[in-house]
Amino acid sequence: MPDSTNKPAGKAHWAAKGDKRLFLWEKRSTAQGAARGTILFVHGSSEASTPVFDLQIPGRPNSSAMDWFAAHGFDTWCVDMEGYGRSTKDRSHNSDIATGAADLEAAARHIRSLRGEVPLHVYGISSGALRAALFAQNHPQLVGRLALDAFVYTGEGSPTLAERRKRLPQFLASNTRPLDRASVHAIFERDHPGAADRQVVDAYADAVLALDSDLPTGTYLDMCSKLPVVEPERVTAPTIIMRGEFDGIASLEDLYAFFKRLPNPDKQFAVMPGIAHSSFQEKNFMLAYQILLGFFSRPSRQFP
Repeated sequence: MPDSTNKPAGKAHWAAKGDKRLFLWEKRSTAQGAARGTILFVHGSSEASTPVFDLQIPGRPNSSAMDWFAAHGFDTWCVDMEGYGRSTKDRSHNSDIATGAADLEAAARHIRSLRGEVPLHVYGISSGALRAALFAQNHPQLVGRLALDAFVYTGEGSPTLAERRKRLPQFLASNTRPLDRASVHAIFERDHPGAADRQVVDAYADAVLALDSDLPTGTYLDMCSKLPVVEPERVTAPTIIMRGEFDGIASLEDLYAFFKRLPNPDKQFAVMPGIAHSSFQEKNFMLAYQILLGFFSRPSRQFP
């Protein structure tokens, strides 16, 4: 078994996107031999990247997805989208999904400049999945495999988005929305309370609030009023759709409609039992890890 207690050292990087600076965090494989691949993790609307993907909680093994995947032979990266965390916070615009897709292009090219043209596996969660999918649509040559967790296509049948649309005037009126502990906890309470341990939610909230006190409204605005923002027919990378059993952001029917239109036959649809919206912070997070590991480890087809 890989030793996930042998934690890799993290290294900070900065990618340029015009006059903007994007923070990247890297943890390299701790397994013997050459890395099995490179993963770029993409965060959602309500937090920067490291609280999601490199969360350290004493007494809770494998809380850091980056550490776990590094132990399983992958070089791992995450990036703060513009407007989040340590990246440039230009509040003259609302850092929408298209902005995030451009951020991912800058991050991917930075990684390639340092590590060569390795296949880049991209995992995005929630609006991060929309950013990742749009990036893959626009730059197929930069993506090896694509994982979309807590994704939404048209938004039809989504109780979360139906509730969020009530706040549409607020998102239209301002480029930012306030962030506090109550709003972080609400992420874990809205779909299926109890899916995450209180200790984990508190640690996650501490990490999120250490980096941000407000957040851009662009992704919320896009998800409430501009879906769909991705054309599945143009997403040509091998793709997995990961949906938590209790996730309220998208109905199964909405995701099936997207899945059916993906042109690459190397595709997978995985429903994760016992999981709501925040896969990596919930009690059944190891299920999400294992599904993702299997997909990112899958060999490419050789014929025809």
